[in-house]
Amino acid sequence: MTNKVTFLGELEQMLLLTVVRLEDGAYGMAIRSELETQTGRCVARGAVYITLDRLVQKGYLQSWLGDSTPERGGRAKRYFELTKAGKRALRASREALVNLWNGYESKIEA
Repeated sequence: MTNKVTFLGELEQMLLLTVVRLEDGAYGMAIRSELETQTGRCVARGAVYITLDRLVQKGYLQSWLGDSTPERGGRAKRYFELTKAGKRALRASREALVNLWNGYESKIEA
C-alpha cells in the first residue's frame, strides 16, 4: 500500500500564502498585485485565475462573490479564503522543503 502525497506547485504555494496575507481582501487582482509586490515575480492574469480555480477544485480554497460595484461595471469581486485542507497542504509543503534543506544550506551558498 502506498501513501500518495500531493505536493503543491510553486505558484500554488505562493497564491495560497498570498491569500493568507490578504485575509478578507483576497480577490483575484489584489492577490496578483500582492504576489508581484512581495516576490518581484510578474504573473499573467490568466495564470493566477486558472491556478486559483484549480486550488478551489482541490479543496484548498473556497470562494464567494462579493457585492457588485459600479466601478466594476456592476460585476462582483470573487473572494478567496484558505480552507483547512489548504492549511494542511501548505504545512506539508513547507515541511517537505525544510526537510530537504536541512543540512545543505552551506553546500549551495556562493
